[in-house]
Amino acid sequence: MSGRRDFLNQQAPENYVAGLGRGATGFTTRSDLGPAREGPSEEQMKELLAKRAAQLGQAAPSAYGATEKKDDDDDDDRFQDPDNEVGLFASGINYDRDDDEADRLYQAVDDRMDRRRKVRREAREKKEREEYERNNPKIQQQFADLKRALGSVTEEEWAALPEVGDMTGRNKRAREARLNNRFYAVPDSVIAGAAASGQLDTSISTSDTSDGTMTNFASIGQAQQSALQVRLDSAAANTSGTETSLGVDHKGYLTSLEKSELKAGEVPVEDINRARILLESAVKTNLRNGPGHVALCRLEEFAGKLTTARKVIARGCELCPHSIDCWQENIRINRENLHNAKIIAANALKLNPRAVSLWVSAVELESTSSAKKKVLRQALDHNSQSVLLWKSLINETENEDEVRLLFAKAVETVPLAEELWLGYSRLCDPEKAQIVLNQARKAIPTSSAIWIQAARLQEQLGANVMVSKIMERAVKSLARENAMLKREEWIKEAYKCEEEGAILTCTAIINSTLAWGLDEDDDRKETFTEDAREAISQGKYETARAIYAYGLRIFYQSKTLWQAAADLEKNHGTREALLQLLEKAVDACPGSEALWLLMVRERFSAGEFDEARKVLARAFTQLPGNENIYTRAVDLEIDAKQFNQARDFLRIARNEASTDRIWIRSATFERNLGNVDEALDLANQGLRLFPNAWKLHAIKGQLYESMSKLPEAQEAYSIGTRACPKAVPLYILLSRVQERSGAIVRARSTLDRARLAVPKNDVLLCECVRLERRASNMAAANKLMAQALQEVPNSGLLWTEKIMHLESRTQRKPRALEAIKKVDNDPILFVTVARIFWGERRLEKAATWFEKAIVLDADLGDTWAWYYKFLEQHGTLEKKEEVLSKIAMAEPKHGEIWQQVAKDPKNAGKSVEEILKIAITKLE
Repeated sequence: MSGRRDFLNQQAPENYVAGLGRGATGFTTRSDLGPAREGPSEEQMKELLAKRAAQLGQAAPSAYGATEKKDDDDDDDRFQDPDNEVGLFASGINYDRDDDEADRLYQAVDDRMDRRRKVRREAREKKEREEYERNNPKIQQQFADLKRALGSVTEEEWAALPEVGDMTGRNKRAREARLNNRFYAVPDSVIAGAAASGQLDTSISTSDTSDGTMTNFASIGQAQQSALQVRLDSAAANTSGTETSLGVDHKGYLTSLEKSELKAGEVPVEDINRARILLESAVKTNLRNGPGHVALCRLEEFAGKLTTARKVIARGCELCPHSIDCWQENIRINRENLHNAKIIAANALKLNPRAVSLWVSAVELESTSSAKKKVLRQALDHNSQSVLLWKSLINETENEDEVRLLFAKAVETVPLAEELWLGYSRLCDPEKAQIVLNQARKAIPTSSAIWIQAARLQEQLGANVMVSKIMERAVKSLARENAMLKREEWIKEAYKCEEEGAILTCTAIINSTLAWGLDEDDDRKETFTEDAREAISQGKYETARAIYAYGLRIFYQSKTLWQAAADLEKNHGTREALLQLLEKAVDACPGSEALWLLMVRERFSAGEFDEARKVLARAFTQLPGNENIYTRAVDLEIDAKQFNQARDFLRIARNEASTDRIWIRSATFERNLGNVDEALDLANQGLRLFPNAWKLHAIKGQLYESMSKLPEAQEAYSIGTRACPKAVPLYILLSRVQERSGAIVRARSTLDRARLAVPKNDVLLCECVRLERRASNMAAANKLMAQALQEVPNSGLLWTEKIMHLESRTQRKPRALEAIKKVDNDPILFVTVARIFWGERRLEKAATWFEKAIVLDADLGDTWAWYYKFLEQHGTLEKKEEVLSKIAMAEPKHGEIWQQVAKDPKNAGKSVEEILKIAITKLE
């Protein structure tokens, strides 16, 4: 019988409670004679609960499942929000596939709602930020006017400023020392040493007072240093050959020193020593720390001690034989000696045969292709699943048949390597490539790149119908596998296909995936438009064309989409494609006058006058009585020199579509032809029908001015200001007529009345300043400009007037910088900045600012005029031709100087290029 006692008779372990493991504790029954066994103490219960919470990944409760409640925490369980479900599923419940699907659905809903609110949220945040910056300006902005006033302070006023004294008790001793001008005597030895420090003595002193019984090592060292310095100087001065008398290539010698000594000289020696002490301590503390050895090696290398660095990393490899970083660093630092580096790599691979990075480093040490392939085959014996090694071996192989065999072996060994399958399919013939891609699709059913490659293969074979079918199957398959990409990622894949010339595949991707994730209640039209704009901005015009085509199939009657697609074809397509698109557009939207006019314009620009007339006839049937169609017909006949036909069109338009614009066009037409009386009569008739048409009042006054009837012109403008009190051009024309008549006071009064009728108008304020400037009243002009900038601080026109006409040349650049900070993207101001750089002969910056202004507003003719004037002096012939072609496409309509030239009856019928060259002569 065994000597071990029965466990039932043994004493229970300390703190043992029967049944505690299954949740039971001691209890008392009526049949017991005494109390039951005492349960676990509070400390034991806390320990058990903490252990249980750690297993569940939760925070440990303080006691018996109830967390501690702070004295100041009134958030009792009974006052908690019943809708708060935080931590509801944190109790270790199994997370299955249904939960994953639910999470993805909720995430998709959140993303869609966030996308729908994104534009409004960003606009609101931008508005709030601007409001905050306006209400809380920076200190620099608050004192900008005071800083400008410092420019007028004289030297006497600067000298009269009192010194700022230190009124506190701090720095008292230093202040008294400065006041008492304390000086200390410098020892003679310091002065003598400083004087001798900059001298170079090339002779060895013989005046040694010693008797020879003692060796003066200091003098010997000084002599050796002097002799070495002389020889180095003579070697550096000898430029007759690469080898000097010392047998040293001084250029190569200095170059080698640059790697070590120069680097070490950039960092103080104290810092290197301090870092060395820390790293040595770290290495000694943990000898198996590979990164520590690497860091110490790098430090020694940086300090120029390559031998020490090699010893450090060699010891690191001995102590950390399985540290990949140590072995790679050892190979790198010994790369100059390939034999040693190969030995190190071989030792590293013996100890770490599955380290792919070490095999790659070993391959890099080989110089021949056969040696590299040999190493790579050995690497694949140990790492057959490494895609990097397979790719490297394939890249080193030149024979196409061998490459094909390697690909077959690679995809068989690593069936989940997507890039290997794709490379294999590109190398095979079309029939074999289809088989390979089918195998790849079965091996990796979640890969979208394999489907895209299959579609591109069909495009190469000329099976255009199959391209779309394959992409449709791809979407269904990927959606079934829950591997569908986001629509933004599909658009990027379309970009790649377009870059590589796969246009049909690009279009198929857009047609199959553009609406993925979008519901009908989403603003899909706006989303499609933004996608197309983004594609155009990146130069992906085929992708943008496919997006517009897809959007037009859904929103067939959308005028904005047809207009955007037409703009794309006009700017980046062919004329035939544009005309075909416009034919479809006018059929889909026959009530869109913009599309009709664009089609007429394209026919006319191509010289097809008869076709343009046919299009206008079709437009008249679809839009009877439309004034824009009539005006376009008149322009067409005027350009064709058919003035009688144009006059007939205007007469018909005045009867069928009698609008103020038609009457204005009629009067302008007669004025341009020189028929002043007929033009004046048409203007009077139009004013009887439309007394509030300010342009008719302006034409009437200008006709009187051309007839040198200034009182009648003044009366016409005056009547116009009373009939149209908000028409700023009428006030300006009236004030200029009064100024020409010599009534400057009345002109000033007219502009003041205009400022009351139209407050905070920068054009009016600028005209007031110019009136005073023309009257040589610069003080009043400066005062008015200050008031104007307070009323309209973000006007580029006012800042330009101030910078170019009210500031001295030296102050223009600071004022321009201040204006740019206050005015956001104003082309007039950009032109002003360009002119300042032009005056400083900084031509590249000037050209950059001119181009910025043109990009910002291509409809501003003054910008084009200034830019072309700049190019006439400093531009090339190709650049000038490019600007002329761009301005012909832009056809600017606005600009102070541009409108004066373009609307002058003398220049009627002239081309944009002719108007540009006339406007240049009028620039100031």
